[in-house]
Amino acid sequence: MFLSKDRLGGLLLLIFCLIYAWQSQNIRLLPFQLNSAFHARTMPEMLAALGIGLSILIMIFPSNKERFTLSGLNWPLGLAFLVLMSIYGFTVRPFGFLLSTSLFLMVGFAMLGERNILKLLLVAVPLVVAFWALMNYGLSVFIEPLPFFLRGDGNA
Repeated sequence: MFLSKDRLGGLLLLIFCLIYAWQSQNIRLLPFQLNSAFHARTMPEMLAALGIGLSILIMIFPSNKERFTLSGLNWPLGLAFLVLMSIYGFTVRPFGFLLSTSLFLMVGFAMLGERNILKLLLVAVPLVVAFWALMNYGLSVFIEPLPFFLRGDGNA
């Protein structure tokens, strides 16, 4: 059995899902949830089980017989995305979710080859605003939307 791209992807997915399943057990349950059928751990456990099953199937029945190789990959672009994600992680709190995530997506799309500024704005900004509204109003998960200098709460 040789290591193909599919098998390597399945192995990485399996490792991720096993760690995810292990970490899902750290979700605290309230006393009345201990014996309930559906609680805070249910969806993470189901997703982990589904991911483990699918990753095993990918490793057993790979569709591609091509050997895995690291040549031909765009390493500079991959490293540039790692730098971009690190910068995003440092800027999301001080600059707010809306600004930093919109800039992150626009720069990422530009790095992938999109050069039309209008298209970058019309895709990234509404997507970020919709996601923020879903999290804030739909799921009641507060994400600080604005930069610290525009918040007006006096906590700079």
